[in-house]
Amino acid sequence: MHLTGEIMMNDRLFDKDNFPVFSKYKDTVYLDSAATTQKPMQVLKAVQKYYEQENANPLRGLYELSVKATEAYENAREAVRAFIGAKSSKEIVFTRNATESLNLIAYTLGREIVGNGDEILVAVSEHHSDLLPWQMLAREKGAVLKYLEPTQYGEYTPDMLKGALTDKTKIFAIAQVSNVFGRVNPIKELAAICHENGTLIVCDGAQSVPHMAVDVNELDVDLLVFSGHKMLAPMGIGVLYGRQELLEKMPPFLTGGEMIEYVTREGATYAELPHKFEAGTVNVGGAVGLHAAIDYITELGMEAIEKRERELTSLAFEGMKGIPYVNIIGSQNATEHSGIITFTVEGVHPHDIAAIFDADNIAIRAGHHCAQPLHSFLGVPSSARMSLAFYNDSYDIERFISTLKTIRGRMGYGR
Repeated sequence: MHLTGEIMMNDRLFDKDNFPVFSKYKDTVYLDSAATTQKPMQVLKAVQKYYEQENANPLRGLYELSVKATEAYENAREAVRAFIGAKSSKEIVFTRNATESLNLIAYTLGREIVGNGDEILVAVSEHHSDLLPWQMLAREKGAVLKYLEPTQYGEYTPDMLKGALTDKTKIFAIAQVSNVFGRVNPIKELAAICHENGTLIVCDGAQSVPHMAVDVNELDVDLLVFSGHKMLAPMGIGVLYGRQELLEKMPPFLTGGEMIEYVTREGATYAELPHKFEAGTVNVGGAVGLHAAIDYITELGMEAIEKRERELTSLAFEGMKGIPYVNIIGSQNATEHSGIITFTVEGVHPHDIAAIFDADNIAIRAGHHCAQPLHSFLGVPSSARMSLAFYNDSYDIERFISTLKTIRGRMGYGR
């Protein structure tokens, strides 16, 4: 198994040597990028430079260091805006991660628009982060939580959505790419159907924004969230994109310093967007790291990233399909897995699968991947998942397939 010469010869930024962790763990094959990505030297250096040369509390200080910190923070916001095609930097809110972004939406906008008897529709394949906030909101408001179920191959069609929406459906929540199926959902078509129905669409972009070109205006989503740590940036920085007119109507999620304009004993007036959602001392270092990650991805080119990851996925998929007793979850077409392949091995618990891989210095994930309702729907208690990024190569895939072939034998089966 080999990548094409064109991809193998691509930019030096694809090189694993650019990622310090691989220098320390030279024999480790990392196939858990859907959980978190490794960090290139450019991102680590940018964060270090900020803390060494620009660190101060931003936004309110009038001295030079505070001004530099403020500039670094707002430059990062502008980089995010451009990266996802938002119309204004006011539409970009920094959070800790996608989970916090989704909670922010549920506890602010959700409380404003969802009432007793209303409906919230959630794709059953959603990560728990895009399910539990809606469960709590439904209980609080006396709303009905409904689930949109896919085909066994993980497909959601426009007709399925049309059949599930009613005049009471206020919100529809779905990921652009499922962290189990790895399939790209037709968000643009789904968004159009929602808007025809007067329903808001909330899109989880945690598994899409790092791996494919995402333009929020082209998709026509109302709100979109993602995490920095899944796209080369540090942990602890996330993004909420929302249409400006929606964000303007939403009350603050957290209150305290930095998100106010004026405070009296009786009340307060809140800061303008996006700062009314960013209470307290903000994570400038994380934002700087996210900015550097965006620069890194942009220099590589999203088209080149997509091409490399598609080819690596196909290599892995073809190898897995040739192994008896290995069952791939979702589509049986390699092109419908976006860097994520979830699977089971007959007779072997996923935790044992992951332990054997670990013994061979290969990192994969096992469990329900924070998607228990989906696993229940599929009739699969748990599963194993390999997920890749552009820094993987054909050698990694060869190692993965080589170990996968031995799983049943090492568990005492004949093959």
